[in-house]
Parts: sequence; C-alpha cells; structure tokens
Amino acid sequence: MVNQKQSWFYKWIINNKFISVLSGALLLLLIIFMLDKVHFIFKPLSELFGAVGAPVIIAGVFYYLLNPLVDKLQFKYHVKRWITITVEFVILTGLVVWGLAVAIPALSEQVNQFLKHWPQYWSNLNTVADDVLHDPRVEPIQDWLVQQNDNIAKYLQKLTSGYASGAVGSVTGLVGHISGFFITLVTFPFILFYLLKDGHDLPFYMAKFFPKATQKSFIHVLGEINQQVANYIRGQLIVAFAVAVMFSIGYAVIGLPFGWVIGIAAGFLNLIPFLGSFLAMIPAIVVALFISPWMLVKVLIIFMIEQTLEGKVISPKVLGDNLKIHPVTVIVVLLSAGNIFGIMGVIFGIPGYAVAKVLISHFYTWWQSNSEFFSPEERDQIRSERQLKMDESAIEIDGIKNPEVTDK
Repeated sequence: MVNQKQSWFYKWIINNKFISVLSGALLLLLIIFMLDKVHFIFKPLSELFGAVGAPVIIAGVFYYLLNPLVDKLQFKYHVKRWITITVEFVILTGLVVWGLAVAIPALSEQVNQFLKHWPQYWSNLNTVADDVLHDPRVEPIQDWLVQQNDNIAKYLQKLTSGYASGAVGSVTGLVGHISGFFITLVTFPFILFYLLKDGHDLPFYMAKFFPKATQKSFIHVLGEINQQVANYIRGQLIVAFAVAVMFSIGYAVIGLPFGWVIGIAAGFLNLIPFLGSFLAMIPAIVVALFISPWMLVKVLIIFMIEQTLEGKVISPKVLGDNLKIHPVTVIVVLLSAGNIFGIMGVIFGIPGYAVAKVLISHFYTWWQSNSEFFSPEERDQIRSERQLKMDESAIEIDGIKNPEVTDK
C-alpha cells in the first residue's frame, strides 16, 4: 500500500513536468522576493565593488588584449612569461608617454575648438529646424512638429540645468571621483601584471574548492565563459579602432572640420553595439549642416561606406558568429540593461548576457542528463555528448591546456 501511494505521488507530483516547472518558477520568485527584502546585506559588497571594480575591469580588458601574445610566446617559443609581460609594459608605457606628449595636446586643441564653435553649430541647426517648421509643405503636421521641437528643447534645458545644479552641489563628490581616478590609474597596472603572470592558474585553483567529480565540468564552464568574454572584448575593441580610423580618414578626405575628434568619438561610441555609429553621426550632421548641404551629402556617403565595410567585412571577420546572439536579442538586452544599469549596462550588457547564456545552457544540459523526464537512452546520449565537448576542449582556458606547465 505504501509503495502504491509512493508510486502515485511520484507519478503525479514528483515526475510531473508541469508541477516541476511551476515549483521552479515559484522558488525563483521566492528567492527574488527574499533578496529584495534583505538587499541591505549586499550594500557592503556594492561598496567594495565600487572601490575595486574600475581597476579590475580595466585590468581585465587589457588582460584579454595582451594575454594571447604572452601565451603564444610561452608555449610555442618557450619565452618566460615575465619577460614578455615586461616588454609589453615597456611598450605600453612608451605609447602612454607619446600620447601625453604628442597626440593628446593635438586632440585637445581640436576638442576645444569644437566646443567653442558648438553653440554656433547648434544655433544654425535650430535655424534650419525653424525653416522646416514654417515651410508650407509641412503645414499639415506643423503643429505637431512645433510641439515636438518645444518638448525636445525643454527636455535638453531641464537635463542641462539638472547637471549644472548637481555639479554645483557635489564638489566633494568631484574630489572623490578625481582621487578614485588616480587610484585606479596607479593600481590597475599591478593587477594587470599579476593577471598576466598567474591568471591562467586561477580556474584550476578555484576548482580545488569543488568536489573532484565536478572539477572538470567547472573548469570547462569557466573556459567557455572566458572564451565568450575574450571574443567579445577583443572583437569590440578591434572593430571600434577600425571604425575610428575609417571615420577619421573619411572626414579628413571630405574636409569636415573637427573630423579627427568626431571620428575618435565614433570609435568610442561603437563600443555600444548597433547604436554607437548612429549616435556618432549626430555631431557630424550638425557640423555638416552648418557648412553646406553638399557637405551633409558627403558625410552621409562616408557613413554608408563605413557601415558597409563594418557590416560586410570587418565585423564578420573579427567577431564572426562566436557569441551566437541574434541581433533582436542584442537590442532587447541593450534596452533592458541600459534602462536598469545606465551606460554601464549598455557597455557590459552583451558580455553579461553571454556569460548568463553559458551558465543556463550548462545547467539545462545537466538537468537533462539527470531528469526522469527523459528516457535512460536519451540521458546517456546527453551525457556522452557533454563529455565529448569537454574532451574536445581539453580543459582549455584561453590557450592553457596543462595547469602544471607554468613557466613563469
């Protein structure tokens, strides 16, 4: 009788897919509710991340840029890691000194000239907008356009006044930001050095805290996450550099004033996927409108050429399909992360989504291989496919296959 009751309970409750999904959803909602109630517990962690987050993130970006060369020279040509790292640091220091002595002063002069003439450009844009608003051909929608123009002007005025009042009332905060900047500038090279020197051993060290049966899976997941983040950071930085070069050269060819400034800004803004290049077009269009309609046409031609080269040649070659994220998903992630976390969410939303995708994918595979919802044959097949993937990866983490080979 007991066996029959257990069998009935197992069949209709434990082994019921709907009940399992519902229980999982309720458990997830309960966890979110409880975390919201005890959010103050995580405040020290938030403050800690605010203190060390910037130098760690900057060091991580440089790590993904420099580490492939360190690994290649170590494992292919048997060059000690510390020698390669030292040479890279010397080269970086030379580039920084050159930038401070030559590039930054020249760029700063262009930025100052651009900011000096910006009110005049903006006034000219308003004149063009007024001419359009009073054109008889747009009379049917004239009231709507005037209203939208007024709304935009009020919003910009409110935004500017808000920033101005905030700046006046936050002198202490400004001092804190300046000191934080210098602390980051001093500490991130040390973090970067030790990441390059010992970072490839970190996953294997972390795996020691897990049971031996799960260490291989843990390292495999970390390796896949590492590869996703590395592909994204390296790819985005290379594409952003290419975009800055293309826009700068294009604007220089057509004679657009402040072309170098606008081109470099386009490179930085291109770190925002899909939207960056379009945002960078705003100052170029404003400056072109101030000069002549023909200059506007030339700016648009440069933009179309850049978009064609970036979309058809550079991005597919550099980024490829490594992240395997649909463009619609990218836009949804950008909008959601930007609304929740601001500009940091826009920049880090895509790699964060890629990491979450890897974790969820591996968790789902583990659940499939252990769930009674699948037949023993299906579970065995899932386990064998998962094992095959781990064997093919050779527990590889960014080129490191053997944790015992550590030629420092």
